[in-house]
Amino acid sequence: MDRRHFIINSAAAVGSAALTAAASPNDTIRIATVGVRGRGKSHLQAFTTLPNVDLVAICDVDQSELDKASKFVTEKRGKAPATFTDLRKLLEDKSIDAISIATPNHQHTLQTIWACQAGKDVYVEKPCSHNMFEAKQIVAATRKYNRIVQQGSQSRSNLALMEAVQKMKEGVIGDVYHARGLCYKWRNTIGKAVEEPVPAGVDYDLWLGPAPKRAFTKNRFHYNWHWNWDYGNGDIGNQGIHEMDIARWGLGAKYPTRVSAMGGHYMFDDDQETPNTMVASYEFEVDGKKKLMTFEVRHWMTNHEADIKEFDKSVKSNTVGNIFYGSNGYLAIDGYTKYYTFLGKDAEPGPARTDGGDHFANFINAMRTRSRGELTAEIEEGAISTTLVHLANISYRLGRSVNFDAKTYSCVGDKEANAMFRRDYRKGFVVPAAV
Repeated sequence: MDRRHFIINSAAAVGSAALTAAASPNDTIRIATVGVRGRGKSHLQAFTTLPNVDLVAICDVDQSELDKASKFVTEKRGKAPATFTDLRKLLEDKSIDAISIATPNHQHTLQTIWACQAGKDVYVEKPCSHNMFEAKQIVAATRKYNRIVQQGSQSRSNLALMEAVQKMKEGVIGDVYHARGLCYKWRNTIGKAVEEPVPAGVDYDLWLGPAPKRAFTKNRFHYNWHWNWDYGNGDIGNQGIHEMDIARWGLGAKYPTRVSAMGGHYMFDDDQETPNTMVASYEFEVDGKKKLMTFEVRHWMTNHEADIKEFDKSVKSNTVGNIFYGSNGYLAIDGYTKYYTFLGKDAEPGPARTDGGDHFANFINAMRTRSRGELTAEIEEGAISTTLVHLANISYRLGRSVNFDAKTYSCVGDKEANAMFRRDYRKGFVVPAAV
């Protein structure tokens, strides 16, 4: 085993000292991507262009997607990557330093824990967990095995948004008392799909993983899994997690004390289980002061509040961003890379900036220094934001507010709510309790 692989792969064994050991910036980091369709394509693009990073392996349960990804990586890299259907086989390769995960939500926590146990660092897409229990266990496993783990909340690495949060800390809009997350995306009906045989080349058992075994339909598979409670968390856990994370970040808050959500599945009669319209309210206590956060997801026509428009300008009915209200003005975030302010009762234009960043590069840099403090979306921050998703969905499904206590990590005196913190896992795919 050479020096690079010793430094990167032995962190779990050597304890906290490994987090301060630095690898040479010239050493090549060997990485594998798990889940190569949809968001996974961005992972493939990123890890085949970053300097001193070699995308040596890819993994997917759909052979047709694996073949397409292999061709892309081969053309970019100059040689073919190793291909796997089962992540557990990939993790046996001790020469792989890290994996990036872009699989469905219900797989994120277990796959991250498996990777940590195998001595790999992890970049895992948002939301990092499918439920409250997993949000706690993914952090515990990261600490237990001393790994570098980043959630894919890429806005945390964008320079404009970092500046926006800093400006609010400095009081540019005064005392910030209310943050809003806006997720208005044009989402058409998914229709109704019949049960059918599993497509050739798909390992459906591996795809199901921790979820209950159900018959295959196209509406429980590629992308539309988002709208099924067994695998996804609705649009609040799909697009909305970005805006909720930004809202919490800007407020300087951690866990809420009270959550209330209301909504429904409007307009369409189809297979979607999750709401396509929801309003969620959160109450926080920050430095002895109460703060309010609201999140809205809407699936159809909308106005463009605070001149926020979708970053994909071809979709004119989308509005995705944030608005922060303070005692001296308000600050708007348009998508991921732009913020602007309006100050005083006359809403005079104030500080503004448009600038991006590289979330994947941030992960690689933290791997090299072995310092989790360099991560802009370290897994603990990511996990806290995912609890906002889960608590809102619990409130929505129960039809009432829930009160959350961060110290006990539970909804106070609420057996019904607490029973929804964890799912029943299939044999062979049980998320272990690390604490």
